[in-house]
Amino acid sequence: MAITASMVKELREMTGAGMMDCKKALNETNGDMDAAVEVLKKSGAAKMAKKASRIAAEGITRVAFNDNEVVVAEVNSETDFVAKNELFQTFVQLVADTALVSGLNGGKNGEDVEALLEKNGLKDELIEKTATIGEKLSVRRFEKVSGECVASYLHAGGKIGVIIAADGAADVKEALTNIAMQVAAMKPEYISREDIDEANLAKIREIIVESSLNDPANLPKPVLNDLISKACAEKIWSDEDIAVYEEQKNNKYLFNFLSDEAKATLVTLAMADKENIMANKIFNGAIEGRVSKQLKDICLLDQTYVRAEDGKQTVAAYLKSVNSALVIKNVVRFEVGEGMEKKQDDFAAEVAAQMGN
Repeated sequence: MAITASMVKELREMTGAGMMDCKKALNETNGDMDAAVEVLKKSGAAKMAKKASRIAAEGITRVAFNDNEVVVAEVNSETDFVAKNELFQTFVQLVADTALVSGLNGGKNGEDVEALLEKNGLKDELIEKTATIGEKLSVRRFEKVSGECVASYLHAGGKIGVIIAADGAADVKEALTNIAMQVAAMKPEYISREDIDEANLAKIREIIVESSLNDPANLPKPVLNDLISKACAEKIWSDEDIAVYEEQKNNKYLFNFLSDEAKATLVTLAMADKENIMANKIFNGAIEGRVSKQLKDICLLDQTYVRAEDGKQTVAAYLKSVNSALVIKNVVRFEVGEGMEKKQDDFAAEVAAQMGN
């Protein structure tokens, strides 16, 4: 059977596949349109399998919502160019829309993705889009939250997607959208301090203690002076460093004059005397201050509200001003490619390879 241009056009419009692929499929099936569609699907699956080992860490996020549920989905591509493709963006929105009505909750680590791909023909769509676009595409993750009021925010065309759910008030979408923007910008790890379990709190404190002991210049003066006295009295420091110390001990820039070896010695002494230093009230007070400061950075409600007119209002205070009964239930922030290995392009090597060098 002769394959006409109109037949190729029809098949291309049906599948989105390339013109030559459509012509080849029609030739293989002697013009049978339905059989040609199946050939293209199988071809797409084969192409998808060949691309499985390639790195897809670009892409976008998209959201979908109804009155009390909202979902964010991340789909990856190999290049940012494809992420800007309308065909790809339409597919990502389909993933989000399907996730919303799927009955699945998903998760940050890709939970339920395989189950989601079985819904609404998504797996076939993924195979088709992979074949049409020519890159590895991957539905990485999605997550759904629900509450009396929900909101979302997409930043930088969907490079960051945030969803948020709250109870206690129904008509606060504008306020929740503002908080979603806060989450996109400030990247909190917890909603409030109460969400941090004892093990994680202890880990935060331990990291701060270790970093403090490894930075003697910023230790409380009494603690630092004890370490220096020991370094001098026991001749742990060199005579030169002891002489420098005696000359510059009242200089607030003392550490600019000490040798690297002298500074390293203070770190060693501090770590060796860790137990006694941690019993020092002044040291502990400094540690608790640093812990409190870090919690303000990583806890959403403790953060300074980015749109605060006075530059001081916390997120908690802002929400209280909107509605005192408002309680944030869930917050999800997806940043495209976070935690993934990114492809490193070597354009010089690529050009050389194409030129046969």
